[in-house]
Amino acid sequence: MKRAMDLALSLLALVVLSPLLAAVAAAVAFESGRPVLFRQVRVGRNGREFGLYKFRSMVRGADRLGNWHTAQDDPRVTRIGRFIRRTSLDELPQLVNVLRGDMSLVGPRPDVPAQRALYAPEDWALRCSVRPGITGLAQALMRSEATPEQRLALDLQYAREHGVRMDMRILFLTVARLSGKGGN
Repeated sequence: MKRAMDLALSLLALVVLSPLLAAVAAAVAFESGRPVLFRQVRVGRNGREFGLYKFRSMVRGADRLGNWHTAQDDPRVTRIGRFIRRTSLDELPQLVNVLRGDMSLVGPRPDVPAQRALYAPEDWALRCSVRPGITGLAQALMRSEATPEQRLALDLQYAREHGVRMDMRILFLTVARLSGKGGN
């Protein structure tokens, strides 16, 4: 049932949001050229690596100019990039990852392979037992304010308790938070 919900909602979102997707792509291209999408290797269910898509929010070649982790006022982030990150519009191309089966709409945010070293083996295994998501419990409850410890605890809670009812609650909370009706 979860996969059917992922397919239906992501396909619907791609159709409904296609004008917005086109506008963001045009804005990225106008400000800093092509490509407008950024592909990064992430870790999915059962530890399988896949290419995650985002709208490019940094200068071209940013991965060669710094770490995978961005700082508060990272100079690699473009003006449009700051806006699409703040509004989470940079995440919309991940709807394609959902259609492909790499991701779900809801699950722990997928990590880059280097982040595996930050986890105890049993925590990593539990985290990778579910498909990663565009949004998750940590994003719905705390957005970007979560500490790494809080994020891990919420990701592991999701992996232990996931289900369609929880996914619907997380989607609702995420939309409320992004629309400004759900807190910070």
